[in-house]
Amino acid sequence: MKINKIKEMSSPDLEKELGELKSELFKLRFSHATHGLDNPMKIKEVKKDIARIKTVLTERKLEENK
Repeated sequence: MKINKIKEMSSPDLEKELGELKSELFKLRFSHATHGLDNPMKIKEVKKDIARIKTVLTERKLEENK
């Protein structure tokens, strides 16, 4: 997911997307541990997306506090 797309989303949508990505990460890790993945780099991509969303949410919270 691109950072521009993330910044266009509203905060509630980002919270929802964050929850979905966390559950997807859990499923990917579980699948990788049990029988392996076709594309193990998918775990890295999901983790980066989670970090991007958390960064944008933190930036927005800091802007609100000013």
